[in-house]
Amino acid sequence: MKIKAAVTEGKGQDFSFEEVELAVPKANEVLVKIVATGVCHTDAVARDEAITPLPAVLGHEGSGIVEKVGEGVTRFEKGDHVVLSFAHCGQCDNCLTGHPTVCDTFNDLNFGGTHDDHTHRLSKDGQPLSTFFGQSSFGTFAISHERNVVKVDKDVDLALLGPLGCGIQTGAGTVLNRIKPEFGSTIAIYGAGAVGLSAIMAAKIVGCKTIIAVDVHDARLELAKELGATHTFNGTNVDVVKEIKEVTNDGTKYAVDTTGVPSVVRQCLQALRPLGVAAIVGVTPEMNIDVHNDLMAEGKTMMGVIEGDSVPNVFIPELVDYYKAGQFPFDKLVRFYEFEDINKAFEDSKNGGAIKPIVRIAK
Repeated sequence: MKIKAAVTEGKGQDFSFEEVELAVPKANEVLVKIVATGVCHTDAVARDEAITPLPAVLGHEGSGIVEKVGEGVTRFEKGDHVVLSFAHCGQCDNCLTGHPTVCDTFNDLNFGGTHDDHTHRLSKDGQPLSTFFGQSSFGTFAISHERNVVKVDKDVDLALLGPLGCGIQTGAGTVLNRIKPEFGSTIAIYGAGAVGLSAIMAAKIVGCKTIIAVDVHDARLELAKELGATHTFNGTNVDVVKEIKEVTNDGTKYAVDTTGVPSVVRQCLQALRPLGVAAIVGVTPEMNIDVHNDLMAEGKTMMGVIEGDSVPNVFIPELVDYYKAGQFPFDKLVRFYEFEDINKAFEDSKNGGAIKPIVRIAK
């Protein structure tokens, strides 16, 4: 079938709107009419650094309506409202023990450009186009394996839900699924973008007593306060480690870094109390860490977390329930754009003008 898609032709190029061919869904696959898709930093990295084969149709935070199902699909039917999430094999030890975010073939399935069977579903003028994260939601329709499709309530605005498939579940899941702070504990969140603000809302849900937000944009810190932060610090104006230790007496028990900035990661570790735990979710370049002083001497733990260590088919409906109950108001992070304005959405996100852009694709 012919669809309209925002195509990335070459490294660093703007998206171009083109008519492309989408194959029919194969066994265990679902054809989804895309209603909206979030714009994520990972899409920008894929476009600007070509971490997936180009040309490609990017997009990995899609939400939409099931149009058709392939042979063997029993969990979905035409008309279901769904969110698309990351691809995973469903068969390796990590998938089978509830950790699909560290699937043995995660990189191949999400960044390799093909589907599970190593073939393409997208093409232009007879030449294949890479699929991204098993979905390629920057198009009017997408095909995804049923494992990567999550059914959601029809009484919630479907256009709003796409980012639950990646960025928002990353922040919330890191808190709720991985570090699991106790009621009354202390936590610092470094970076108040969509991922960090989602972590703040999750920390409020579990009842953290002290929730500290660190960023360099005052407007984002103000929103952090609205969403649950008890203290905020602008890293350009104060000594963050000193301020956090004064507020908490000896440092926070937990921390989440969403920035990937080496100097901030070090602050994250240094502002922990003895036996504290830091989760690193921002993509961080190679850096030097004083292992003895920053970790061993005080028994601290530093861990990496991908996609919030989530099982999307379990966790995303939970987030929707929290949203419906007024406990997870992630709609406050969102700015909507029309499909034709996707390049502007990327620029606004890059320049700090939009926390979580969502591109509306279907009217």
